[in-house]
Amino acid sequence: MRGVRRLYSDLGRFDVRFRYLIVVAWLVITVVCVAALPGLGSVAKDTESGFLPANSPSMHAAQLLDPFENSNLATATLVASRSGSPLSAGDKLAFTSLVAKIRELPNVVTARALGTSSDGEATQALIQANVPQYGGGAGTTLVDSIRSDFSKLGAPSGLQFNLTGQLATATDADTASAHSQNATQLLSVVFIIVLLLFAFRALLAPLVTLLPAGLVLALAGPVIAAASHIGVQVSVITELILVVLVLGAGTDYGLFLVFRVREEIRRGLAPRDAVVRAVETVGESITFSALIVIGALLSLVIAQFGFYQGLGPALAIGIGLMLLAGLTLLPALLAILGRAVFWPSNLEVRSTPQVGFWGRVAAAFVRRPMVTAIAGIGIFAALAVGSVGTTTAGFGDEASGPAGSDSAVGQAVLNKHFPSAGTITSTEVVMHFSNPVFDDPTELVTAQHGLQASPGFRSVIGPLDPNGPTGVTLTATEITALHQTLGWPLNPTALAALPPAEAQVDGALASFVSSDARTVVFAVVPTVGPAGSPAASANIPTLRADTTAAAHGAGAADSGIFSLDAFAYDVENISQNDLIHIIPTVAIIIALLLAIVLRSGTASFFLVPSVVLSYLAALGLVGLVFVHLGGQSGVQFIMPFL
Repeated sequence: MRGVRRLYSDLGRFDVRFRYLIVVAWLVITVVCVAALPGLGSVAKDTESGFLPANSPSMHAAQLLDPFENSNLATATLVASRSGSPLSAGDKLAFTSLVAKIRELPNVVTARALGTSSDGEATQALIQANVPQYGGGAGTTLVDSIRSDFSKLGAPSGLQFNLTGQLATATDADTASAHSQNATQLLSVVFIIVLLLFAFRALLAPLVTLLPAGLVLALAGPVIAAASHIGVQVSVITELILVVLVLGAGTDYGLFLVFRVREEIRRGLAPRDAVVRAVETVGESITFSALIVIGALLSLVIAQFGFYQGLGPALAIGIGLMLLAGLTLLPALLAILGRAVFWPSNLEVRSTPQVGFWGRVAAAFVRRPMVTAIAGIGIFAALAVGSVGTTTAGFGDEASGPAGSDSAVGQAVLNKHFPSAGTITSTEVVMHFSNPVFDDPTELVTAQHGLQASPGFRSVIGPLDPNGPTGVTLTATEITALHQTLGWPLNPTALAALPPAEAQVDGALASFVSSDARTVVFAVVPTVGPAGSPAASANIPTLRADTTAAAHGAGAADSGIFSLDAFAYDVENISQNDLIHIIPTVAIIIALLLAIVLRSGTASFFLVPSVVLSYLAALGLVGLVFVHLGGQSGVQFIMPFL
């Protein structure tokens, strides 16, 4: 005990003696790292493939799609429309001209028209590009370029262009998220400053308390980005949570230290001596408080959910830096500024400590410990009940872009004029056969008819009707003849020699059968929906069972369902399973560290259950307010982690 206090006493004296050097060192190191190391956003991963383990059903379905050359391309849908009147010849010419311009843009692989709606008021084109599927970087640049071409086109008055689909929606969501993140950070800082002003009743104290946290945020991003090159994963939401976590931890450590410095000054110590005494008395508490959080974060490495894995080590680095700043930079600043930190608060020496409001509250609780304990347990247990039946959400629960965005408007146009086209969260059934399907095309017929007969699917489009239910339907005999005439993959020269209508059907077939003819895709619309809803996600086990039955009936060797709803279902189940394992692990870590810092196993026995109950109560309160009363589909899947 004395050895530990001596250690922190020496650290306090070091902070005071080299206070200017410490501040300069922190500033120089931060500036150098920001200038020389990559930014955190440049290494963040934003693909669903990083969320789930490779053996999850959704990832298995994604792997089955690998034989399709364009399976990894980002897609977007360009839609042109008029409200209340058919498209004119000039409208169609403008649309064709825009599609041609898009083909010339960097990274665009294909841009082809998909036809005009039955009411004649809208037309659409599919765009495929070799850019990240979920926005960012080249994907954002491409979306901006396409939308910029809208205004440059000089289209007829009243003709509306919108870009929607996977890539456009992801880009709009990223933009909205960035605005939300900036607002969250600003509100967090303002809220903390207001609280600190109220707590300290001084002008400089809140700024001095937050300054180390701000410096750590600037430094942590590049350090974490550099650590990503040695295996540390970085999730797309790491930066946002890092801000909240570091600000919270920095405020917590600052309150420990600044309040103690003020108390020591009021007891008669000189400001620099007060800093030394404060580090000596609360340094150990700050250290173990940080170690508990770091241990809890590092426990996330056992998670299967890649999102959690990507958060733990990165955030632990941020807390580690905040701990270092809390024990060096903050004491140095307090030693430099002295009494000025607390101006205009009264720092006169008090012979006897004054008991404030919270002191009187604490005394009242201590006088009735049993009543306080029973009441506290009862209230927290009641709140914890709110977590029962509360599921996670927030992954794949948007069937269009943010409200008011171009992608959301475009999706609404598609839903109105092309109702059979579904939404951006389309569902694909994929089947893999041991032999090329052209050896026995009846397998295709059996597979598609099996899916169509399944109650889980409202519509099925596949190799038999590659242009949709209103197009030509192929028979097994016709598919055999097509294969004998054109070969597989399709011979472009032979395909060009066919009549346009026949060439369109045969060319569309390539969208459903892989180049090796062993993998087949069916575009389906589930009976339960809409896409992105909790009901659609909960229905995934039924769809998988229907798919397996149809695949077995057709003789397929393997099968799966590829959709955002399927990913959402797997995310929910795997993340929930991770929490079941992570919470006990974190509880054990907390118990061990508390036993060390308190030198008492009995204290840990009481404190750990209180921490777990507090966690469940907080989660339950969120569930009660936002799910059971607010009508939300579930708690944001990152919330249980926080």
